Amino acid sequence: MSSESNAYRYKRLVVWQRAMALVVRVYKATESFPKHEQYGLISQMRRSAVSIPSNIAEGHGRNSDKELVRFLDIAKGSIYELDTQIEIARQLNYLKIQEDSCISNLLDETSRMLSGLRKSKSQYSILKTDE
Repeated sequence: MSSESNAYRYKRLVVWQRAMALVVRVYKATESFPKHEQYGLISQMRRSAVSIPSNIAEGHGRNSDKELVRFLDIAKGSIYELDTQIEIARQLNYLKIQEDSCISNLLDETSRMLSGLRKSKSQYSILKTDE
């Protein structure tokens, strides 16, 4: 495997792939939001969604479990932001039921996977420093 392909190993992480699918779903769902939300809720939801896989990638690129855990925490914060924004869109009846369900499922799955990855990296990091 070339060093260039090693640099992008995060793309093989299922959590990154799910987060990318979440971004696409959020972009598609927000296309039908009212135009007056373009610089409000639409922008916020898209930025929060994009932040999730972006932080997974950035943390992975730091080549340190401690740094990866820090960026996974930031990604997890973006999940909470997006969840809140989805709830706002839901209460304003901007989300179609099918879109809402798909986004919610992807959000839950990504959140669980992030938590698992964070836990495994945190434990590994602790073991490495104890040696």
